[in-house]
Amino acid sequence: MRTQILTPLLRSTIGFDRFDRLLDAATHASRAEVSYPPYDIEKTGENDYRITMAVAGFANGDLDVTQRESVLVISGKGQDGGEDTAFLHRGIARRAFERRFELADTVKVAGANVELGLLHVDLVREIPEHRKPRRIEITGAAPAIEQDRAA
Repeated sequence: MRTQILTPLLRSTIGFDRFDRLLDAATHASRAEVSYPPYDIEKTGENDYRITMAVAGFANGDLDVTQRESVLVISGKGQDGGEDTAFLHRGIARRAFERRFELADTVKVAGANVELGLLHVDLVREIPEHRKPRRIEITGAAPAIEQDRAA
């Protein structure tokens, strides 16, 4: 695996530590544990999104959804079947997990619920008034250009 050295690039930047974290997360995206649990990201409206994660075997108390600044962290505490349980086949993974999602500054968590073994986290993009496009009214007439023509 090839390592990217970005120190010369990041040395002359200020306030781009989030960019550095995004690059770091992208380089570690090939790790095996990134595939568990499986999830979908949907766009449900113009400014609405939903993350749906398969959490079969997890109770509501085993799951935690936290937003820290621009990072959404979804974690689950795994529950084993116990010492007295003898499995003939074990195909439902109940191991602990932590999944992180980088959110834009304008995206907020609207709510979360579990239904039929799926965790749904609803997100909404709230654009502040000062960032919304606004129409500038054009007033007055263009100034007249006077030309002196000596005939």
